[in-house]
Amino acid sequence: MKFFETSKKFTLNKSTYVNLRWIAYLGQIISILVVQFYFEFNFNYLLCLIIVFFSILSNLYLQFQTQENQLSNITASIYLIFDIIQLASLFYFTGGITNPFIFLLIIPAVFSSQYLNKSISIILVAITTLALALLTFFYFDLPHPDELHFHTPNYYLYSIPVAIFIGLNFLVYFGFKFGNENRIRKEAYDKMQEIMAKENELVSLGGQAAAAAHSLGTPLSTILLTAKELQKDYASDIKIKSDLDLLVSQSNRCSEILKKLTLNPIVEDEFIDNQASLKDYIEEIVRSYKEISEKKFVLILDEDKNPLKSFKSPEVVYGLRNFIGNANKFSDSKVEIFIKSDNKNSEVIVRDDGPGFPKDLIDKHKLGEPYIRTRDSAHISKYGLGLGTFIGKTLLEKNFAEIHFFNLKKNKGAEVSIKWDNKDFVKI
Repeated sequence: MKFFETSKKFTLNKSTYVNLRWIAYLGQIISILVVQFYFEFNFNYLLCLIIVFFSILSNLYLQFQTQENQLSNITASIYLIFDIIQLASLFYFTGGITNPFIFLLIIPAVFSSQYLNKSISIILVAITTLALALLTFFYFDLPHPDELHFHTPNYYLYSIPVAIFIGLNFLVYFGFKFGNENRIRKEAYDKMQEIMAKENELVSLGGQAAAAAHSLGTPLSTILLTAKELQKDYASDIKIKSDLDLLVSQSNRCSEILKKLTLNPIVEDEFIDNQASLKDYIEEIVRSYKEISEKKFVLILDEDKNPLKSFKSPEVVYGLRNFIGNANKFSDSKVEIFIKSDNKNSEVIVRDDGPGFPKDLIDKHKLGEPYIRTRDSAHISKYGLGLGTFIGKTLLEKNFAEIHFFNLKKNKGAEVSIKWDNKDFVKI
């Protein structure tokens, strides 16, 4: 079942874009009117207002005639190219590259780098660069008082587009970089939510099973007790006694099945909201791995001086299971799990005797980030993309834990430290 799915397409939110355009057009109209009627600087303001008017029409069409809430790459790029041309046209009539607002020309390209794909951003950067070059040599004078002749030296004039071009490429590069990282992280979080939704569904089913076992326990005991009394009364009747023996055996079988339906088959009527210590968490997880793994699991409790309990958390269970599962996957033969606790802290240390964490990832502190790949060719098939570590780390940190990764120096292998402050652990 798919609970969440992140779109692989690059899209632009229509309402956000429309609102930004309204703000831009309002600013343009105010600037034109203030320069013409307040400062009384003569320029071709009517033509500028006509340009803004057609831009407003395009925004009205986008707002009321375009049905999509998320604009595709193609649609968004058409409107953004229009915005660049519209701004360049206004600057052409108002001083070109000498206009102090010329930096606004880079906004469409920078905006696209956050939301659209790389090819569209490159096209917009190219169009913006062409517009800057044209506005450097072709433009009407900057509006100014009649008695002032505004002139800029050539070396200063040419430095303006160069500076804007450098800033444009810098902002577009980092905009695309950060936008891509946000999309990757969002996809990883969506996968984490999907996993937890499935985990909670299983927990809910387990809770219902435990409740069913609890509710059916009394009537089943009554049936079993009655059948045993009838066995005594009809001990001499071989035919009836055989039927009663079958009834008793099947009642016992039902009882065993109901026990297995509970989350902890060892304890009868173990409900999900019972409190559990770290030892309880680990034992439950290790028990499940012992059934499917040939590795040796060693649980060491020598330093568990102050075992505290908290309500069972599916997130903590999944997070701990993830790191223990990774240790089982990478270990050669043995997984050691230490539980340490005192008056201040509670800690779980998971240690294996495998190859350890990839050096290129642990040295750069990239462990726990989603969609990362090591260059360690010897074990690259096992390491994957780090999504499981990201999910486990995120879930445990959400529940107040501190996670640290180490490679063992004396013996080969990896170590994960999961540590809680006691006052935080009891709040889980």
